[in-house]
Amino acid sequence: MINTYSIKILSQSPFPLPEYQTPGAAGVDLRANLDEKMIIMPHKVYQIPTGIFLEMPIGVEAQIRARSGLALKHGLSLVNGVGTIDADYRGEIKIILINLLDKPYQLEPGERIAQMVFSEYVKADFVEVSSVDELAASKRGDGGFGHSGK
Repeated sequence: MINTYSIKILSQSPFPLPEYQTPGAAGVDLRANLDEKMIIMPHKVYQIPTGIFLEMPIGVEAQIRARSGLALKHGLSLVNGVGTIDADYRGEIKIILINLLDKPYQLEPGERIAQMVFSEYVKADFVEVSSVDELAASKRGDGGFGHSGK
């Protein structure tokens, strides 16, 4: 079952609103709100405006993710892996892009630069303990990175 939420959106961009490209798409594409072309230099970090502002219900976040085509073909990725837009944030959504390749990339005005996926989240109610012995035993235990094999 897919939950649907009403998300208020304001666009200060001349480009189309975010939309699902196919019926099975999990995310909507965000576009670069630029007046002119921008050169994304190798190994540099850029903050790209989208012109998009949201209001989401408490309990919903927007996750900002890289577009796989831009990553594979042009080495464009998000510096922070996946960005989180909290339900109480009201500022413009901006994308923190990095060019991981050794050649510049020309970013066009209105180009789709990231995906936005909405997700429900759970709040933690921390119960402080004074020792590891107070944590329930598990099959994995304290096995860390690579403990289960290749």
